[in-house]
Amino acid sequence: MATPLWARLDTRHFVALAEVVSTGSFTAAAESLGYTQSAVSQQIARLERMLGQPVLHRGAGGRSLSLTPAGRVLLQHASSLVATMQRAAADVSALSQGIAGILRVGCFESVGSSLLPVALESFLEDYPRVQLELTELADDGDLLDLVARDELDLTFVVFPLSEGPYESQTLLEDPYVLVVSADSPMAGVSGAVDLGDYPELPLMSYGKMRDVHSMETRLGRPVYGNRVVFRSNHTSTLLSLVRLGHAAAVVPRLAVRAPHPGLKVLELERVSPRIIGIAWPGNRPLSDPASGFVRTLELAADGYRPPA
Repeated sequence: MATPLWARLDTRHFVALAEVVSTGSFTAAAESLGYTQSAVSQQIARLERMLGQPVLHRGAGGRSLSLTPAGRVLLQHASSLVATMQRAAADVSALSQGIAGILRVGCFESVGSSLLPVALESFLEDYPRVQLELTELADDGDLLDLVARDELDLTFVVFPLSEGPYESQTLLEDPYVLVVSADSPMAGVSGAVDLGDYPELPLMSYGKMRDVHSMETRLGRPVYGNRVVFRSNHTSTLLSLVRLGHAAAVVPRLAVRAPHPGLKVLELERVSPRIIGIAWPGNRPLSDPASGFVRTLELAADGYRPPA
């Protein structure tokens, strides 16, 4: 079975043709490409033999060149191919210099709707050729596992970290709050709330998460778990149920950073805030885009002020 023509064509044939036409001579094309003149002539000759027809008309003494109809058709493809090869070389060079590529980032809902958008705008100004690939999960423990398996470059986390080969950077403190319906009698409470003073108040909180982050652990009252009537991994679900008066929800303040009509946000007493950070594999250096992303997050966190 004969090898088809397209399989016998070589990129060097296209490059030689495009350069000869661009420079107007075999000599100039050879100088531009760093070849000998005979090497360029051989590439064009091989191309013409494979096509079975000339691609260039050569004037007397080879001093003038013009394209044949076949050459004009082939030049269109050659120009496109050369441009693609130039872009590929530039992309690989940018990747090796750390200014292009894919940055894989793990994220959970509350930072994805608040801190991430603020940081991302600035990051993409500095690294316009880096594509951010986001993985969103409810549990930062699952995200850390992906970092350990080299499936993520970075992930948002809540301290303390689970055991593993991680390095990390603290970003900000995020206090827990109590969200009640605006129609609830508790909506009129002023000052911080101690949940121990409201033993009959049904509660809602998040579902899948590391035990260290559960509402009852964070409040230091395991028995409060008995008061939880509903759990969800989605803040919007919890807030919708609170708005309907089903129960109160214990959530991080970042989760209710934006105004939510029909709800009242109350401070909580004797509850330690969660500490949000960013983590990455500790067994290899950060790429330049990853380091830049961490710096951008630090600046965004420094400028962040929770609403009063």
